[in-house]
Amino acid sequence: MSASSSNIGSIAGDNRRPDRPATVPHPLTILQVVPRLGIGGVERGTVEIAEGIVQAGGRAIIATEGGQLAQKALRAGAEIVTMNAATKNPLNIWQNAGVLERLIRAEGIDLVHARSRAPAWSAKWAAERCRVPFVTTYHGAYSEGFPLKRFYNAVMARGRPVIAISEFIRDLVIARHRVDPADIVVIPRGADTAVFSEDMVSNERAAALADAWGLLDDTRPIVMLPGRLTRWKGAETLIDAAAILHERRGEPDFLILIVGDDGGSGFELKLRRRIEAAGVGDFVYLTGATSDMAAALKLASVVISASIEPEAFGRVAVEAQAMSRPVIATDHGGARETVVHGETGWLYPPGDAAALAAAIELALSLDPSARAHMGMQAKARIRARYTVASMRRATLSVYERATGRLFSEA
Repeated sequence: MSASSSNIGSIAGDNRRPDRPATVPHPLTILQVVPRLGIGGVERGTVEIAEGIVQAGGRAIIATEGGQLAQKALRAGAEIVTMNAATKNPLNIWQNAGVLERLIRAEGIDLVHARSRAPAWSAKWAAERCRVPFVTTYHGAYSEGFPLKRFYNAVMARGRPVIAISEFIRDLVIARHRVDPADIVVIPRGADTAVFSEDMVSNERAAALADAWGLLDDTRPIVMLPGRLTRWKGAETLIDAAAILHERRGEPDFLILIVGDDGGSGFELKLRRRIEAAGVGDFVYLTGATSDMAAALKLASVVISASIEPEAFGRVAVEAQAMSRPVIATDHGGARETVVHGETGWLYPPGDAAALAAAIELALSLDPSARAHMGMQAKARIRARYTVASMRRATLSVYERATGRLFSEA
């Protein structure tokens, strides 16, 4: 499906699919708008919800430029509308409103769900013209570093409701945009427990990844920091903590793996130089990215989320705990909700290398059974509160309340 296809123009005045009799209710049809379908948390959430819509008997449409997850979305039964959804050019944003308006009318869309700021403006205007509900998910603690930035961000607070991905984000939306708390629904992101479960990852699969990293015969416990290599993810703090531990403990008896890539930004080279300058190259490794994060987490004894700025939610901490791994995380943002200090992991002050070193030392001082017990507590809490299944149920409930229709109606 293309946003510029002729069939959309030909049925622009019809509010139902052309092949469906007027007497038969059309499936509850949800349009999600996202710039690209890359591999980030926003994009993964978009596909996960699309899959849930289809499983519930609805129709899921995603307006986007496309990307790595597009095929996964199609396999899940979603429909992709290709459009210039990532543009930040004001004229193009205005033009996109017209494209989306035609799409809403042509495809009988019942609700528009915007997930990113620039396309949210287009989606809001189009939804208003068509008088269909407009829902947003406030995914991040967006910066406000220059004039008018708060106004630009505010479109994400215009949904009714606004979905906040954590209590942290809920409080931020209320404080910044003065949204009535009654207009905000907190729906945390979740771990896919069919993927992130220790029982679902075979020993052979984990061993294959260890072999690919040249670590198959290395029996040292692994401390792992997964995530994109950017400054705010805190890898530099971890390297500094490694230097402290090296000085304190002498010959390293553990490994630190930083798992991810820099997307071509050049930050990886900066980290390699920092590792060399700190003298920790014997036990701190940059592995590059992996397509099998569940297997990577199975190799870890403890997992770190070291972001120096607050995470709106923080999937790393949740997915690691779903894999029965205790987590060391920075004491701000979403981690305060997903990690219970002393029970499922530890929290430390952001950017504090000495505190991080102390937390790593404490984690490694536990015997394997004590770490396993902490991991079991972490897994139980994640399964009770932070799963993709629960995120889907809550989001589909929002759609039903906003439209006044049930997915089971069609």
